[in-house]
Amino acid sequence: MAGAVPLVEIWRGPFLESVHAGHAVVCNAGGEIVEAWGDPEAVVLPRSSSKMLQALPLIESGAADAVGLTREQLALACASHNGAAIHSERVTAWLADLGFSDADFCCGPQEPRDLEARDELIREGKPVCRYHNNCSGKHSGFLTLTKHLKAGPEYVALDHPVQKAVKAAFEEVTEEDSPGYGVDGCSAPNFAATMHGMARAMAFFAAANPDGDRRQAAAVRLREAMAAYPELVAGEGRACTELMRAMDHKVAVKTGAEGYFVAIIPEKKLGIAVKIADGASRGAECITAALLVRHGALDPAHPVARKYIDGTIKNWDGLVTGRMRPVEGVLPPL
Repeated sequence: MAGAVPLVEIWRGPFLESVHAGHAVVCNAGGEIVEAWGDPEAVVLPRSSSKMLQALPLIESGAADAVGLTREQLALACASHNGAAIHSERVTAWLADLGFSDADFCCGPQEPRDLEARDELIREGKPVCRYHNNCSGKHSGFLTLTKHLKAGPEYVALDHPVQKAVKAAFEEVTEEDSPGYGVDGCSAPNFAATMHGMARAMAFFAAANPDGDRRQAAAVRLREAMAAYPELVAGEGRACTELMRAMDHKVAVKTGAEGYFVAIIPEKKLGIAVKIADGASRGAECITAALLVRHGALDPAHPVARKYIDGTIKNWDGLVTGRMRPVEGVLPPL
């Protein structure tokens, strides 16, 4: 990926074994770049890191309030969840409340990432369903908006009212015209943006005021729902969940496929966007945690911070064989 720079190093003993290069941008409330690594104008698909943008029309349209969506459901609308019981039970209840079933989802069936849920399906001979899909919360939001708009069932089509509303919100909050889209793993369009545009969007969420206009109020509700229910946004053992808990539910973070990651820091009114060029999630998690420490949102001494910014690499016998850490200069000595 053009313009990418080294961000994360993998060491084995005294040897630098691998390097994850990429881009990282930090923006303030005015949309200005505070600092950046790599190319801020690199155009990238943000994948699931854009889910809070995709959920804006759900609230702005009045659809969320018309059916009385809870903060838990808003968190799920922004989630890439594990398909654990706490996720699938809430999604199926949401579907039932809307008068829909699993067949109404446009996302495909996906084996739960949660091992307990997966093993239960195997033991009981039950099929993998669409509600197990990690994006089923987002699709529940899409269906809620579809019903509110009295629109047709193909809500992932580019010309469907739901996706038109999503694109409009995405472009307005990133403050740029998207140059195109890709089809995401859940079959919905995923609009591209520059790294600066996504960091600017996250800074908008960070600086949004609950007493502001309709969009600001919607952004506050989504960021607060994510931070309040990190276990619904991802799940146990996941970086999103662990980092939000470690920051006392004051910061919202969200992973995306292929090494994307974003963070919303309301107390600092800062937004962060990260992309690892080789698509490695471990690299995105490491540099995102480092930037959260750098900007005072995450205590560097917290065990979760240590896990991601100075993570040990062990072999099958439990021996520590290496470490993963951000490149020199991102953090002061720990």
